[in-house]
Amino acid sequence: MPVTIDDIRAARTRLAGHARRTPLLSSCFLDEIAGRRVWVKSECLQHTGSFKFRGAWSALTALPEGVRGVIACSSGNHAQGVALAARMRGLEAVIVMPRDAPAIKIANTRTLGADVVLYDRVCEDRDAIAARLAVERGLMLIPPFDHPQVIAGQGTTGLEIAEDARALGLGPAQVLVCCGGGGLSAGIALALEAEAPKMQVRTVEPEGFDDVAQSLREGAVVTNPARAGLCDAIVTPAPGQLTWPILKRLCGPGLVVSDTDTLRAMAQAFARLKLVLEPGGAVALAAALFQPDQIAGDDVIVIASGGNVDSTVFQRALQTGDRDATG
Repeated sequence: MPVTIDDIRAARTRLAGHARRTPLLSSCFLDEIAGRRVWVKSECLQHTGSFKFRGAWSALTALPEGVRGVIACSSGNHAQGVALAARMRGLEAVIVMPRDAPAIKIANTRTLGADVVLYDRVCEDRDAIAARLAVERGLMLIPPFDHPQVIAGQGTTGLEIAEDARALGLGPAQVLVCCGGGGLSAGIALALEAEAPKMQVRTVEPEGFDDVAQSLREGAVVTNPARAGLCDAIVTPAPGQLTWPILKRLCGPGLVVSDTDTLRAMAQAFARLKLVLEPGGAVALAAALFQPDQIAGDDVIVIASGGNVDSTVFQRALQTGDRDATG
C-alpha cells in the first residue's frame, strides 16, 4: 500500500515523547557563503545521531502482535536506530553490517544491545544473509528505507519543517535532503505536499553514487554498483520500489556534490553551528553552500541528517576547512 500523509501523522503520534524535535538553525556566515538564507534541520541531534531513529521507532511500534525480534541491514545509522528502538521495546535485534562500515557505528550498534553480523559488501549479498537469519531466528525484517512505516517515520521530519517554516514566516523554499535509498526524501516530500505545498524537495548525493539523480533525470530507475565511499550512510545501489514513485512525482532535479565539498561543509557546520556531521549527513549542506546556482529562491532548507563520524574522517574535514580559511 502507498504511504499517505495519514500514515505520517500517525507515526508522529507514536513518536511523541520518544523522538527529539530537532531545531532549525541558521548562521549569517553560512548565508553569506550561499548567497541566500540557509536553514539547517539538525537531525544529527536526534537519538543515535541521525534521523533513522524516527523510522525505526515508527516501524517497531507498528509490528504485528507476537513478533519477538527484528533484523535489519545497515552501514550504521539505521542499525543504531533499530537497535535503540528494539531495546526500548524489549525486542531482540540482529543487524547485518558491512565490514568496512565506520568503526564507531559498529561499536555503537553493539553497545545498544544488537547482535551485529558483518559481511563483505563486494562479494556477499546482505539481503540474502538477512533473509536466512530472519527465517532461522524468527525475526521480522525492517528495511532501511523501503518500508511504509519507516518512510512514515522519516516523514515526521517534514511535518516539523512545515511548522517551523510557518513560525518563521518562510515562503516558498527548496528543501535539500541527503539521499540514499530515498526514505527520508520521500517521507519529507509527502509531508510537505500536504503541509507546505510551495516547498520542493531536492535530493542530494555524492559523486559516483548518484543513482537517484540519474533516475530522476532519466525518468526510470538507474542502478549503481555496490561499493564503499566516503558518504557511507547514503551509498545505495538504487532508489527503493516504494520510494521511487514518490521521488519521481514530487522531487525536483537531483543534486550531486564532490567529496571535497562535503568535507568543506562538515567544517563549516562545526565552525558556524557547532554541529558534528558525518559525510553522508553533510551533502545537502554542501550543495546549499557550494552550488548556489543550482538552487532557486531566497531561502533554502537543509537536512543535516547524521553525525556519526569516525575521528579520522572528522579531522580530515577540519583540515580541509583550515585550508579553505587560509586560502
